[in-house]
Amino acid sequence: MKSIIDILKDTEALLEGHFLLSSGKHSKEYVQCAKVLSHPQYAEQVLNPVVDKVKSLDIDILVGPAMGGIIVAYEMGRQLEKQAIFTERKDNEMTLRRGFQIEKGQRVLITEDVVTTGKSTMETKKVIESLGGIVIGVASIVDRTGGKSELDIPLYSAISLQIDTYDNENCPMCKEGKEAVKPGSRKL
Repeated sequence: MKSIIDILKDTEALLEGHFLLSSGKHSKEYVQCAKVLSHPQYAEQVLNPVVDKVKSLDIDILVGPAMGGIIVAYEMGRQLEKQAIFTERKDNEMTLRRGFQIEKGQRVLITEDVVTTGKSTMETKKVIESLGGIVIGVASIVDRTGGKSELDIPLYSAISLQIDTYDNENCPMCKEGKEAVKPGSRKL
């Protein structure tokens, strides 16, 4: 079986260049998990180690923030035999729509493709808690913080990568005159 990093490379999900992240920071590397998740057999393989880490938790439902967390929620839900739903932005605010519900007291695992700053995770956590749900953690394919997540909930990932980020004024790629690409789905 291939390693997680080999799968990321083989599916061209681990990109190099000059990227403008949703946080406004810049990076030399970007993980485009949609490339991995477009291959069901790889989605299963990269999420299986995460499922192993969380299967002993008391989970009622999985919630993935759109876009990146939707397929992750589905695949983990399939493996754990749990319901999987998603939040999405309406008027640039994270919300639960489409008739999805969180019942008071339900234990929720948030699912993400990549965790960097945790902004989408925390927006989703706020929605879940406003409905009476209890967030027990976040699961992701990639922890981009290199194990230094500042989230106030446990993070369970298949792989941890230390990918440096830069403020605009300190970005070495900007200083070299390289144009930044905005690969994510969130508006800045």
